[in-house]
Order: sequence, then structure tokens, then C-alpha cells
Amino acid sequence: MDLDFSRAEQDFRAEVRDWLAAHVPAPLPSLDTPEGFAAHRAWEAELAAARLSVVSWPAAYGGRDASLIDWLIFEEEYWAAGAPARVGQNGIFLLAPTLMAFGTEEQRRTWLPRMARADDVWAQAWSEPEAGSDLAALTSRAVRADGGWRLYGHKTWSSRASYASHGFGLFRTSGARHRGLTYLMFPMDEVTVRPIAQLDGLPGFAELFFDGVLVPDSMVIGEVGDGWRIAMAATSSERGLTLRSPGRFLATADRLVALARDADPVLADRAVRCWTDAEAYRLHTFGTARRLMAGEEAGPATSMGKVFWSELDLRMHTLAVELLGDRAGETPWLDGFLFSLAGPIYAGTNEIQRTIIAERVLGLPR
Repeated sequence: MDLDFSRAEQDFRAEVRDWLAAHVPAPLPSLDTPEGFAAHRAWEAELAAARLSVVSWPAAYGGRDASLIDWLIFEEEYWAAGAPARVGQNGIFLLAPTLMAFGTEEQRRTWLPRMARADDVWAQAWSEPEAGSDLAALTSRAVRADGGWRLYGHKTWSSRASYASHGFGLFRTSGARHRGLTYLMFPMDEVTVRPIAQLDGLPGFAELFFDGVLVPDSMVIGEVGDGWRIAMAATSSERGLTLRSPGRFLATADRLVALARDADPVLADRAVRCWTDAEAYRLHTFGTARRLMAGEEAGPATSMGKVFWSELDLRMHTLAVELLGDRAGETPWLDGFLFSLAGPIYAGTNEIQRTIIAERVLGLPR
């Protein structure tokens, strides 16, 4: 695998680094507050104006036609600069790849440029009270109506849903367990939203209640009844390199090593191990990107990456809290620790990921 960067890639890195140095704002309020949500949307619009919000997208949708390598470079510089969390990540990293692969050209031209500017912010609406890890067991329905579909049911743990303008998810359009699911987008203005408080008391998630929300046919992604196949492709993006790029873990590892510089040697050794693991994940991901650019598919191996980065993130933040002791609550490390606890759960629990690895990567019997 070629790990050398071309001159063009090095120039792109320098451009991104210089722009971020001049534009990254002071820390913004939490995006799980109304004022923080608005501030993060404004930041996304500023990124989009510089054509940096979605560098790997086609130029027609707001991107730069950049390669996956360039996108990984952007992510490294973005997180190293301490830039804000991406309020539009559900749309940019989950829905957008789905529209690129399965949507119509009209859908892409309608939704992607707005997504790049954060004109629309999307909630992910997959899980249900009785269908979390077993996604195919969902019962929320889409019923045929004049010109579209009416949605009924209950979704929960919908990220960004407290303030989002739109959502996307799976709904049952027939009784077949897998072939009866359809992938739909929907506006949030007629959905009943019940925020769910996190450990920090802020509503990072919400429950959604559908009571006949009308969705036009133009907001169906792919074919009716083909939602399961489309969703499984989307989970590869979620578990793979798009949702959690190595850049954010490298930035965390660098801060952790600095924090442990004068620590007990045993704790310092754990910090260094975290840094080497973050670097290993970086090299692995660049290798994956090279293979994808050569026309290969990531496939079920994305589950290995998901287990690795989620447990690495938890180890790094756990160690930071140990190093800080009573002072942890005065720093961003505590918020990071609380969020890292969810890593082994979201994007498919790590227990489920290990089952996928056993069956589909290692070929072990069920």
C-alpha cells in the first residue's frame, strides 16, 4: 500500500490547515441546545461557502470532486484544529451516501446542496422500542395514500431529532420481514417530537411519533420494499470510515499523550498505547480508502473498524478521566467520556458487530 501523499494532496492539506487556522470559531455552545444548534448551522454554512463542508462530493452538489484520501486529510486537519462537531453528520455521512448510491438525480440535486449548507439538518429514525439491534422487527408503517404515503408509528433514540428539520428511516410497507421495508425521507414539522435527555441533561436524541404524516412519492429512496438492502448499505457507511474518521481519534490521542506527559509511567504507557492504536486505525483506514478508490467494496469488514474505534475512544476518555481525577469535571474530557460510553452501542452494538465478524468475515458457523 502506498502511504506517500502526492504533491496535490500535500497542497490540499496546507490549504485546509491555513483556512481552518483563520476561521475556526471559539468553542460554540452545545449543539444540543437551541442556540448551539443555530451556531453550528451557521458554521456549516461558512464551511460550505469555502466548499469545505463535503469535499469528496461532486461539485454539482456542493463538493470539490475530491478523493477519499483528500477527505481523510481534511478530517485530520479539521479535528486537529479543534473545529466544531458536525451538526449535519447524519445527513452528510449517512443519508448522502445512500442518495448517491440509490437515489434519483432529482433527489440528489434537491437535497444534497441543502444538506451541504445545513439548510436542512437530518435526524436518523431507525430504532424503535421493540426493534433496536433487530432492525427488521420494526413495526412503524407507511400506508399508500394519494400521491404518496402516510406514516404511522413510533421511533426512538433518533439522533439530532430534537431540532432537525427532516428525518430518514425505514417503514413497513408490507408484512414480509425484510422485503416489506421501504426507505423514506420525511419533514419533521408534522412529527410529534419528545426529546430524550442524555446524562448531561441535554436532548441529543428524541422519540418520534407519526400519526398519518403525508410523505410524497418523491421522498422514497429506491424501490418500495427494497429498504432493507438499502439500509444495510447505509450501515457500512455508518460503521466504516465516513461517520468516524481517524482524524478525530488522532486528535484525541495527541491531547491524551500531552495530558499524560508527567504522569505515572504505567498511565503514560497506556496513553502511548492509545496513540499507537489511533495511528494503526489511521493506516488501516487509508488502506481501506485506497481499495475503495480501486473499485473494491468494504463489505462486512467495516464491523471490525466499528468495534476498534468505539472501544479505542472509550479507553482514551477513561484514561483521561483517571489522569484528571476530581478535575475532570472542569474540562471537556468528561463530556467526551460520557459520549464515548455510547460508542459500543450506536451504529449497531459491538455484540452484533462481533457476530457479523464471526459469520461473514471469519466464516464461523452460526
